[in-house]
Amino acid sequence: MTNTTVEPDEATRLRNKVVDELRAGGDISSSEIEAVMRKVPRHAFIPDTPLDKAYDTYAAVITKTDEHGVQLSSVSAPQIQAMMLEQAQVKPGMRVLEIGSGGLNAAYLAELVGEDGDVVTVDIDPVVTERAQRLLDEHGYGRVRVVTADAAEPIPELGEVDVVMVTAGAWDIAPAWTAQLKQGGRLVVPLRMRGLTRSVAFTQIPGEHGPYLESVSALICGFVPMQGSTAHREELLLVNGTPEIGLKFDDGLPADPHRLDNAVTFPRHELWTGVVIGLSELIDTLQMAMAISLPGFCTMAVDEDLDTGLVAPVNKRFALAAVEDDTFAYLVTRRTEDNKHIEYGVHALGPNAKQFADQVADVLRDWEASRRGGPSPVIRVYPANTSDDLIPADRVIDKVHSRVSLSWPSA
Repeated sequence: MTNTTVEPDEATRLRNKVVDELRAGGDISSSEIEAVMRKVPRHAFIPDTPLDKAYDTYAAVITKTDEHGVQLSSVSAPQIQAMMLEQAQVKPGMRVLEIGSGGLNAAYLAELVGEDGDVVTVDIDPVVTERAQRLLDEHGYGRVRVVTADAAEPIPELGEVDVVMVTAGAWDIAPAWTAQLKQGGRLVVPLRMRGLTRSVAFTQIPGEHGPYLESVSALICGFVPMQGSTAHREELLLVNGTPEIGLKFDDGLPADPHRLDNAVTFPRHELWTGVVIGLSELIDTLQMAMAISLPGFCTMAVDEDLDTGLVAPVNKRFALAAVEDDTFAYLVTRRTEDNKHIEYGVHALGPNAKQFADQVADVLRDWEASRRGGPSPVIRVYPANTSDDLIPADRVIDKVHSRVSLSWPSA
């Protein structure tokens, strides 16, 4: 156990080092967020964590797992917290609802809203809320209201808020979140769309047929998934009926998944696309281009203990993939001769491997020609009963409570 009161000078040094890195990297751009992240002692809200791990700029700290080791609660990495606070644009005097408690982020929010503002933090797990309440009280943030509840339901006596900040991975947008949001208010949520998670900052827009949400920014992130009534699990398709190759679908399996049963009995077709990127270049828009353009988009994972080499993704835990009828394909990369770039390729298996590989390669080449380095798709969220003619979209994702549309901005 680390006694965080023994090394205040070291904790302060590490905290300032983190903030300096985030400022230099552009994750922090406002003086207000810089100030609160320098002030609030991060290590005090994760007291059983060594200082070097508490102040790892890009790593979350897991605070609770279940009996199978599945992560249930965490304190997000400083980089993610700074990014989402910038997206939220919290000002003095605002009322903020945080969904997903831990204590630390609520302390940041309390500093940002000041004495004239209000922060309510909610979590479904009483162990988490008890811990958050204790830590907030111990460190001078007793004015934060901590509530144990399923935040998919309206929070009693909350009223309207300026900002709803969700700090757990969400697959759907609960109607209660927008119902409690002031007109023109801001919702910041790690939203999962077709297996890809983005921290999306939405503003509420008044529409002719009712309000809807429209994205202001969308940034790559990862979060512990939501629990409760809005929890949602991906569906797993085991190719060839074995655990070796798993395809994960976020919005339902293919209509006839057994069509893929014999795909791995065909020779693997390999195609290199000529699409080359830098080693550290962001591929968020490439991921979204595949998710939008390919109806059978999914992700692929390979069990390393059972791996026979039928497929050869670079990352065996997460590869971008897609299915069309009786054939599936996935992306691969290789270093270029100068060792400073990587080239994208496509592997496909099934009776129509060549044709499907060409189709996936065309998506990559179209991204390179028209989307690379450009803005992310505009994400809009409408009520579930909204008709198609009212939704401008390149791709619509139907969820339980909402319809999510993805549209590329005009050139």
